[in-house]
Amino acid sequence: MLALCVEASHQRGMGHLFRMMNLITYLQAHERPNIMLVNEHAPSLEILLGARIPFEVVSPDDLDSDWESRLIKRYGITVWVNDRLDTHIRHAENVKRQNIKLVTFDDRGSGAAAADVHIAALVFDGVESLQGRKILSGIEYLILNPDIDKFKRRRIRVERIIVTLGGSDTYGVTVRIAALLKKLGRTATVHVGPGFERYDSLMRVMNAGFELKAHVPSLVREFAQYDLAITGGGITAFEANASGLPSIIVANETFEIPVGKFLERLGCSVFAGHHSAIDETAFERPLDVETMSLVGMQRIPTSGIRAIYRELQPL
Repeated sequence: MLALCVEASHQRGMGHLFRMMNLITYLQAHERPNIMLVNEHAPSLEILLGARIPFEVVSPDDLDSDWESRLIKRYGITVWVNDRLDTHIRHAENVKRQNIKLVTFDDRGSGAAAADVHIAALVFDGVESLQGRKILSGIEYLILNPDIDKFKRRRIRVERIIVTLGGSDTYGVTVRIAALLKKLGRTATVHVGPGFERYDSLMRVMNAGFELKAHVPSLVREFAQYDLAITGGGITAFEANASGLPSIIVANETFEIPVGKFLERLGCSVFAGHHSAIDETAFERPLDVETMSLVGMQRIPTSGIRAIYRELQPL
């Protein structure tokens, strides 16, 4: 039995949840029993219920009650997977005390040191400082939506733009980008996730040329209709580029800055900086969309979930 422990909130976003949902879908297809452990976050719980994914609500910040051990014994958990960004060593010790395997994703916390496997596909700076007994880094370990391969398409010119800046858009970047596009005389479809809370502000800046869509069933399927995406510096940018959809990236968090710079160096994205200091010229200059589209499809692998499953299988 695998336990996949995630945190989602307006502040933290929902990328960890969606990544582990993709992994769970793969585990289910291979008949590996699993349980999702998630903090109390109403939009996330609603999504899990709709997807019929088994879960239990936990308090990940509780370092004293050893809730981990109780769940390990209750479910017969043999592998514990964390996708929480920042785990504490006391939590990791509670898990390891039960003599099971611990796996963690992109972990910047002290708990990473106790991990048997640390998968860090989104770490591009300071890889040498990553902690864990076995480090797996590089985009070959990206967990992307498996439907991407169904919707790959070469873009030639920019006619339709989609703006999608996370499940919760913690800092209200969506509103600022919509206002910027309006100022530049451009329009877009603006997609907001289930944790978005700034509808009133967004509606004040959108004019008749804009379209609003809220948490569509499949963002990858939605991407197939567009020629340019404006995204944050998380998994969504990789999924867009891998499908042949070039992107302009605005980093919502400081740790997304290396992601934006990496994808710009790769040649499939333009990095417009951190949200606190957006480079507006990135939205004005002409783009070699055809080249960017081809680079994304050719350079970003969609087989990472299989590589990770091969690592999890013997645990």
